[in-house]
Amino acid sequence: MGPLNGYTIIELAGIGPAPMGGMILADMGAELIRIERSTAADPRRIKDVSARGKKSVVLNLKNPDGVETLLRMVENADVLIDPYRPGVCEKLGIGPDVCLARNPRLIFARMTGWGQEGPLAQAAGHDINYISITGALYATGRGGERPVPPLNLVGDMGGGGMLLVNGVLAALLETANSGQGQVIDAAMVDGAAQLMWMFHGFESIGIWDATQRESNMLDGAAHFYDVYECADGEYISLGSIEPQFYALLLELAELPAEEFANQHDQAQWSEMKEKMTAVFKAKTQAQWCDIMEGTDVCFAPVLSFVDAPNHPANRARDTYIEVDGLTQPAPAPRFSRTPGEVMHGAHGIGEDTDAVLRAMGFAEQDIAGLRESGGIG
Repeated sequence: MGPLNGYTIIELAGIGPAPMGGMILADMGAELIRIERSTAADPRRIKDVSARGKKSVVLNLKNPDGVETLLRMVENADVLIDPYRPGVCEKLGIGPDVCLARNPRLIFARMTGWGQEGPLAQAAGHDINYISITGALYATGRGGERPVPPLNLVGDMGGGGMLLVNGVLAALLETANSGQGQVIDAAMVDGAAQLMWMFHGFESIGIWDATQRESNMLDGAAHFYDVYECADGEYISLGSIEPQFYALLLELAELPAEEFANQHDQAQWSEMKEKMTAVFKAKTQAQWCDIMEGTDVCFAPVLSFVDAPNHPANRARDTYIEVDGLTQPAPAPRFSRTPGEVMHGAHGIGEDTDAVLRAMGFAEQDIAGLRESGGIG
């Protein structure tokens, strides 16, 4: 039983960060009920990893009976996750005021890109846009080239899904003490801004140039913190920042210490990198792994996410699991006494509608009536 065993969370179906947050909370043991439309794509067909551990209920939220059904469910829930633009839930009649009136202990967690207010609140957007106005995208990429989108990890997942989980867990702790619910405004733009915290400090003391890419220690400019191509076309990564790690890098790569002595002299970084590029190109990735992996060089091979599950360190920690034949990340973090687990793979659309409603006190005739009226599917 995970640490959230006994909590019930209702997730209005969305994309990206909200379902990711729901997945993590389900992995932690919460009963996660996803409210979906009958026309939604089957998560089993599209291999939706975020659907794991969740029960699927189909409600028609444009039907008064569907709205009332959700509000009755809210009375039995601890959290509701809202993935819509600001104001959509209010228009549907399921906004925070209405839901908290039915359940004063409810945590109404709102996940948006731009936040609940401000000039962009009603504008469409995606990860690439949210990280654009926080400086994260500007800082990512090679010098003299366009910024490179870091997948959708910074805005959607790190700045969104993880921020949502953080807010829900904090709110659950507070509600346990106060007995009162509240509304969480989790915005991807806020989360992306938080992820940039360190660079604000660096820039203020003059050790980071915010106007340039590939000109700072952590953005690929430094010869000791970058990616290098190997003889077989594969890549390795180095992060030898600390002097003792850097000294070991020079030793194991058989680089002349006198030529690389001034580690932090930025004027020499380009020349040092050219020399290191030639050295690493002389051996294969596997050969460099034999030499450096597991040492304090701060070294790792660069793997695709398809190859990552086969790395010995990931296998040893069971970092990946297989659910319904699909390889995917295992629940994290790990708990010594109440470990998280994936209770089951994705359920079909509406597979749990009747069972969930029965468990929440709906009589059989009520369920039949809701189906006849089109409130549920």
